[in-house]
Amino acid sequence: MPRQFSWVDQRLVRERYIDRLTPEACALYLFLVTVADAQGLSYYADRSLSQRLSLAAPLLRQARQALIEQGLVAYRRPLYQVLALGTPEPGPTDDPTAQDDAVDIQAVFEQIWEVLR
Repeated sequence: MPRQFSWVDQRLVRERYIDRLTPEACALYLFLVTVADAQGLSYYADRSLSQRLSLAAPLLRQARQALIEQGLVAYRRPLYQVLALGTPEPGPTDDPTAQDDAVDIQAVFEQIWEVLR
């Protein structure tokens, strides 16, 4: 895995957050998720974001406001924070008392490697 790595929560699609966003808001969200630090923070200025995303200032402001309204980011100039998606609703197969066992990923890869040899 690269030293600088980020991910996007699949619930963004499964829980239809993305359906409530404009393409501009989606682009801004993806950019912010990609550049954020471990606490979800980034401090790109509007001018830089407008240039990088090819968005006029009014569209950037609208995109930011949409992300704030959906609870996806917090913003206080000049700082953005990407927020965790809300608590997922339990599905029919979710057992709230079940606990995942820890997995040693290195051991898993070693087993795979042994099978492939």
